[in-house]
Order: sequence, then C-alpha cells, then structure tokens
Amino acid sequence: MMFSRRDLITTGSALTAATLVTGATASAHARSMPPAADPITALPPTDLTPDQALALLRQGNAAFLRGEQPQVLPNPRRRLEMAAGQSPFAAYVTCSDSRVPPELLFGRGLGELFIIRNAGNTVDTVALGSIEYAVAVLGVPLVVVMGHESCGAVKAATEVVTDNATFPGSIGPMIEPIIPAVLAARGEDGDLLNNAIRANVRRVVRQLRQHTDPLLLEPQREGRLKVVGAYYDLNDGSVDFFDLP
Repeated sequence: MMFSRRDLITTGSALTAATLVTGATASAHARSMPPAADPITALPPTDLTPDQALALLRQGNAAFLRGEQPQVLPNPRRRLEMAAGQSPFAAYVTCSDSRVPPELLFGRGLGELFIIRNAGNTVDTVALGSIEYAVAVLGVPLVVVMGHESCGAVKAATEVVTDNATFPGSIGPMIEPIIPAVLAARGEDGDLLNNAIRANVRRVVRQLRQHTDPLLLEPQREGRLKVVGAYYDLNDGSVDFFDLP
C-alpha cells in the first residue's frame, strides 16, 4: 500500500495528538491520586493498668444500664490495624448463655475483649491456655470471671447434689467441676442456686490467683495483672464485681 506525503503528515499529527492527550490524562490521574497512606502496623499492647481496665468495664456497664449504645464499629484503618494484630485490654471468662454477651454488656467493640465462653464459666485446659495467652502474649492487665443469674450449668450441678440427678452425653462430665462449688454453698443462707453461682465464680478466681502457672502468678505478684470475679443480674442488667483481690 502506498502513502502520500500528505497521508504521512496527517497520520503523524494524529499520533502526536493522541500521545499528548494520553500523557496529559495520565498526569492528571496521578495528580488526583491521594498520597500513600502510612503503613499499617499492629496495635501495641494496651497500656492500661488493671484498675483502669476495670474502670472501663464499670463505665461501659453503667452506660448499658442507661440504654446507651456507643458507636463501636471500627473505621477501615482500625480494621486493618486489628488484622495486623490484636490488643485487648481484658480477658473475659463467662458462660455460653445467649443472654450474657460481654461486648454488649460493656459497650465494647472489636478487638477490645478477649473472651472465653463455656457453660458454667469453668476453666479447663483449653480455657486456661487461652487466658495465659491473653496475659503472656497479648499483655492484658485484667482477667474477669463472670457468672450470671439462672445459670443452667450451675442449676444442673445443684440438681446432682440435691436430687442425685444424672444427665446424658457430655453434660454430666461438663458440670462435674461445678459440684464442689455447690457443696460449698449448701451451708449458706439464701437461695442455693444464686449462692452456688457466686461460689463457682470464687472457685475459678481462686484457681487463677493461687493454683496456676507462673505465667499468671508472676504478673499478679508484680501488680501488672488482676483477676476479679463478677455476677451478672439478668433482670436489671447490672454487673456486680464482687470478688476483688
């Protein structure tokens, strides 16, 4: 195919114009791009003391009782920071009961509470290892063990003691660790179930304060960690931190 001088000049001009337009567009796009964000790094461990962490929980429950719902959804950057690493300020051991969600009771959001839940808030090997990880690796200054009103696991344990009841499957072995708390509560005045629920909390708290690994004992001796016991009232929504060191 033959091209005339005029054809070549026209084609060359068009290519030059296209190049200029493309270059200008790319330049404008580059100018419109936001500056690169700071690199996302993991959040550092909390610097709260045990008492400050407990005060945050008290304040959150007070807000819950007032019907306040704080804004706890994280922004995108906060989510990325939490994806890089977590920094909760408390480890929370409580019951699996659907009516006892710690984040809601204390107005906390993602990444703030390291929660261990099972029926009857007992501490077996898995739960204990989880608590030790929260303290030794994540640096939480506070461990809370919380029972609650009308706990079904403790109720079953009381029925074993008072009525020689038996339960199918793994339910029986699951509630066995609670039975000593029921036996300890039998001589107390008042309602056996409520007394047993609190006795069960005290039993677990005593285990974590006295009969556990140096991973938990040393930071308690040094004042960097506290283990406290609590009771949640289903009727009024209040949390009573009744067992303090």
